[in-house]
Amino acid sequence: MTSPIWYKSGEASKMPKPEKPKDYTECVAPTQEMRTSHMVLLNQWRDDILREGGARTGKTPNGTEYVRSLQNGCMKCHSDKKKFCDACHNYTSVKPYCWDCHLQPKEAM
Repeated sequence: MTSPIWYKSGEASKMPKPEKPKDYTECVAPTQEMRTSHMVLLNQWRDDILREGGARTGKTPNGTEYVRSLQNGCMKCHSDKKKFCDACHNYTSVKPYCWDCHLQPKEAM
């Protein structure tokens, strides 16, 4: 009865390796910061742009200009939601609320 608990006890499942964009080499923030705090960044963008009237563009640490937007910025590079977003969110059992307001991107067939 308790065998599911003991089967593979102590072994963690493999951490996902989300597919990175092929045509882009720089993100809006360092990789580790994006892994741990991308929702904080998206909420800051939302609050600044929609509630405070802030700028819709930003600059990377290297000076590259980008659009501060989930659909027109992030999803431009990370276009495959299943291979990028869903891979980590499913692994961590997180249900993001992005798609409560935004239209989900259509997946390539």
